[in-house]
This record gives sequence, structure tokens and C-alpha cells, in this order.
Amino acid sequence: MKAILLAGAMSLTAVSALAAPVTYKVDPAHTYPSFETDHNGGVSKWRGKFNSSSGTFTLDKEAKAGTVEITIDIASIDFGNDKLNEHALKEPAMFDVAKFPTATYKGKVSKWGANGPEEISGDFTLHGVTKPLKLKVNSFLCKESRGKQVCGADAEATFSRADFGVDYAVAMGFKPDVTLRIEVEGSPAT
Repeated sequence: MKAILLAGAMSLTAVSALAAPVTYKVDPAHTYPSFETDHNGGVSKWRGKFNSSSGTFTLDKEAKAGTVEITIDIASIDFGNDKLNEHALKEPAMFDVAKFPTATYKGKVSKWGANGPEEISGDFTLHGVTKPLKLKVNSFLCKESRGKQVCGADAEATFSRADFGVDYAVAMGFKPDVTLRIEVEGSPAT
């Protein structure tokens, strides 16, 4: 009888351990925050990315919950145009990287579907201003890769950069809407 109780207790402990939240460290080599914004009042779209980011996310598949914390190094901006990069980093009405070196997103899973997180609600801080921002998760997948578990997602949101004090050229007719995409991959933190 003691053996059966012991086996049952061990089984419950194993299930509890498997169901515990897992913290993943963002892989900076496979994580690319990028953006798309108007140029010249609808003449064209400018796209760029940030080459340096870090963070963590947690997943609790049993509870269908999770958290996200991403930090973006604004100085790593890359429009594919060196002059524009330099201008964007220094201009106070743009990123003013000397004063505001990072942007951050901190959120919690607010909608969980059949394949995992579908929506994240949180706070986005840019240019020293923090506002609520919901990320729509377009795809999410966890799998074994090179001997370890890897999880990744494609998430996006649209916001007005003017709401964050990044209002360069809005008075000249440039549209302030920005689509932010966060392509993220991570492995369990050790």
C-alpha cells in the first residue's frame, strides 16, 4: 500500500513539475523587432528594424498564461540608409537616443487559443512615454531544435508614434501610424 501511495505522490509531483511555468531567454540572433511607417504623406512606406534586443518570456501551458518582457536597443536601428539612421537617432522629435536609449514592452497573455498565445496585453514604452499596447500573435510554435526546446512567435501591433512624442514631420503631412512587428525566438533560461 505504501508503494502505491508513494508512486501516486511521485506521479503527481512529476505532473506538477511538467505543468510549471517555463521562462525562456530571448535569442538575440533570431529576434527582430521591425517596423513600417509612412514616408512623405503616403508617397511610400519606410521599413526598418532594430538589430539588438533582449528579454524573456514565460509560458504556462497548463494555465494558458504567460508574460513577455522585451527591451529594444534604439541605437541599433537600421533603415538601410545610414544618413536616415543617424538623423533618426539624434533628432529630438524622432528617437533622441542619447536621452531615450531603449524601448520596452511588458505584457501578459490575454488570449490563448488552440495553438498557444494569440494576444498579449501590455505596456509599450518609447521616447520616455508609456502607453497600453495589444500585440496580436499571428503565429506561435514550440519544438525541439538542435537538442533543445525552442519557442517562437510573430506578433504585431499598430500605434501612433505621435502618442509617444515621436512626431517628426507629422505637421508636414507624414502619417504617424506605425506597424510594429516582433519576431521572437527563445529557449528555456538556464
